[in-house]
Amino acid sequence: MGYYLVFVGVFLWCAMASHINGLAMMDGKLMSSSANNYDYGDALGKAILFFEGQRSGNLPATQRVKWRGDSALSDGKLQNVDLIGGYYDAGDNVKFGWPMAFTTSLLSWAAVEYESEISSVNQLGYLHSAIHWGADFILRAHTSPTTLYTQVGDGNADHNCWERPEDMDTARAVYKIDANSPGTEAAAESAAALAAASIVFKKIDANYSSTLLSKSKSLFDFADKYRGSYSGSCPFYCSYSGYQDELLWAASWLYKASGESKYLSYSIGNQGWSQAVSEFSWDNKYVGAQTLLTEEFYGGKKDLAKFKSDVESFICSVMPASSSLQIKTTPGGLLFTRDSSNLQYATSSTMVLFIFSKILNRNHIDRIHCGSALFTPSQIRAFAKTQVDYILGSNPMKMSYMVGFGSKYPKQLHHRGSSIPSINVHPTKVGCNDGLSVYYNSANPNPNTHVGAIVGGPDSNDRFSDARSDYSHSEPTTYMNAAFVASVSALLGKTTDRNQIQDSAVSPYRC
Repeated sequence: MGYYLVFVGVFLWCAMASHINGLAMMDGKLMSSSANNYDYGDALGKAILFFEGQRSGNLPATQRVKWRGDSALSDGKLQNVDLIGGYYDAGDNVKFGWPMAFTTSLLSWAAVEYESEISSVNQLGYLHSAIHWGADFILRAHTSPTTLYTQVGDGNADHNCWERPEDMDTARAVYKIDANSPGTEAAAESAAALAAASIVFKKIDANYSSTLLSKSKSLFDFADKYRGSYSGSCPFYCSYSGYQDELLWAASWLYKASGESKYLSYSIGNQGWSQAVSEFSWDNKYVGAQTLLTEEFYGGKKDLAKFKSDVESFICSVMPASSSLQIKTTPGGLLFTRDSSNLQYATSSTMVLFIFSKILNRNHIDRIHCGSALFTPSQIRAFAKTQVDYILGSNPMKMSYMVGFGSKYPKQLHHRGSSIPSINVHPTKVGCNDGLSVYYNSANPNPNTHVGAIVGGPDSNDRFSDARSDYSHSEPTTYMNAAFVASVSALLGKTTDRNQIQDSAVSPYRC
């Protein structure tokens, strides 16, 4: 009888261990996808190169994307302010300051977290240039302690045209926030971007770094003192999560950049704002702040426990087989948040998964609890790798969702400059309507290969039609690429053999 009870106990324990091991229950998808190893250095280089194709303003002599030319050289002139430069947001010719700042924040986070990995494939200088280009525009746009220019270009007019940036003749309307018409989200995100960038440049350009940090503090004070939700770029970018997430995100970066206790105290004093959410995006920054502050928690600042708990909730919401799963995967294994540029959510979630697993390893935390499931850092990392590999080609369509990577990738990118012959080979002006009739509606591949551009991605059933008109699936965005830069950087210099994969895909309990 005693032997029988022992046997039953062992059997039940093994069954429970099998249940709580989330990744072992993925029908082999994790192992088969994780066994793929792409040229991640090449993918990183192309992901960064993409930003040169998105540049607005006077292009430098070092410009590598040759099908682009100078553009929008009078931005802000009528308002007597220099708003030349920055990035075109996506496939259009508008400069949206809020998501541009988020892009700069993500690129800076990648440079801070994966400096040695990025340097190992000789891409750190290019990444610094990409960050510099975005940060410089934010500096120019912050023209006084209570003024920030947040948009250049009329979204409605621009979206009704199909023309190269070099030919633009649509209104270059300018939008700003100030003490009378605040926009806390945009100001706080800009503060976060400059604080993060100040860390990147601290060792290589101390004066520039100091300027970035000083302007970051100014923007944070503006954002916090004159609180009001940002509506300037709506309906194209509307704030749904409010501005408290951006304030926490900015304070977290300012503490990391300056070490000044008042920014940490700000986060602790406002930790009631923190929410358990299931996405990290241009609109919702809670997870970013929580991740940064969890590192501080493990460093001994136990007053930050709520942030740690909330980011663990996020991890549990996206890990397959978690008992609190909220974001499911497509049949092919891609995280699917919503059917509108879904890869923006997949790349940002993947970025957090990689950084969070790194934080756990750095602090010798061997697992987190997701209800009845347990996940180790290696399991979290292994799942994150499947997302990168899916984007690069391990998917039912057997195609890369990064333009120019691999042998099969999107050819009809929803992108004005890419879809119209370069001004260098076709100098005659292409007007708004000509662009629509001749190039937008063309069934041919884009004449310019926008190398590195990551498209919105497949639908919930892993289908992708590669149609220029299907903007929700075929349009790239700067923040989508920025999150991917960090995600693919996490895989550099790592050789994952099959034994390591298997260790990460099975239960830590040996039965």
